Amino acid sequence: MKISTKGRYAIKLMLDLATYYNGEPVKIKDIARRQHISDKYLEQIVAILNKASLVKSIRGARGGYMLSASPENYTVRQILETVEGSLAPADCVGANAAYCENRSMCVSVLIWEKLDQAIQDVLEGITLADLVDWQNNLMVDQYVI
Repeated sequence: MKISTKGRYAIKLMLDLATYYNGEPVKIKDIARRQHISDKYLEQIVAILNKASLVKSIRGARGGYMLSASPENYTVRQILETVEGSLAPADCVGANAAYCENRSMCVSVLIWEKLDQAIQDVLEGITLADLVDWQNNLMVDQYVI
């Protein structure tokens, strides 16, 4: 499994929205500038997140995007699966497992199942609120002498 640029940028976009989570919408151009990502690419990603109701769009001159819920209600798994689809490390596990013809005779499927479970556990155990805390601690640590 390899997370694409779209998945990594979706995490950055959601982290930026969580960092500036104060009831006011955030403009894509501001996120793009802070995250050093093309605003056109972010617009494609935010459209996916908006369609899945992870963010909401506010129209108008003072509009932008904001989280639909508080940061602790989003997991990294939820965000990545929204933009990436299945995160399964092999086609014979996860949602496609039923389509594997050799599954009942293949011992290596046990490896992929364990790996899939480990990935899910890690990604489900990290929220946007955790990422905001880690980011804040990282910023503080940079200035500690």
